[in-house]
Amino acid sequence: MTALETTSPTGERADLMSILAEQRATLRLTVRGLDDVSASRRTTASELTLAGLIKHVTRTERGWVDIMSGRAGTDRPRESAREQRKAWADDFHMTAGETLAGLLDDYARAARETAEALAALPDLDRLCPLPPAPWFPPGSAWSVRRILLHLIRETSQHAGHADIIRESLDGASTTAAWGEGALQG
Repeated sequence: MTALETTSPTGERADLMSILAEQRATLRLTVRGLDDVSASRRTTASELTLAGLIKHVTRTERGWVDIMSGRAGTDRPRESAREQRKAWADDFHMTAGETLAGLLDDYARAARETAEALAALPDLDRLCPLPPAPWFPPGSAWSVRRILLHLIRETSQHAGHADIIRESLDGASTTAAWGEGALQG
């Protein structure tokens, strides 16, 4: 990281984090004013719910931050294939004992963890080995920059899904909320 990047609020690192923060805010906006029941309701042919999307992006962001920080898989116990499938399915639904408020608090913690992890990394060009997965060629690595861009893409894609779900739920949309200045200040 150059001296300019550490002191300039307009450096590439700050710009990427700002865009990610905007996408997070858009996603959070889709659940404004909802209770747990409404946030868990399916409104389309998809299994996706608003609460499930919040939960999913939180877990996904943490997974990518673990990769970016070099701790992927080091702090989690090995799960059986069955446990992995259940965890993946639970990733998209509010489970017993979870609340929308709790999921939103956890999402805010994940955002802070991302900012802290990024601040600890020397530069955006650092290569991060990707874990073995069918969708990554063996030995693949992404730069911190590419991981951040992927997080932006993932978050904005799911914010779009959430907007459709919310509009189907009660007619509210993030487009209207943006126009009302909901994300400013």
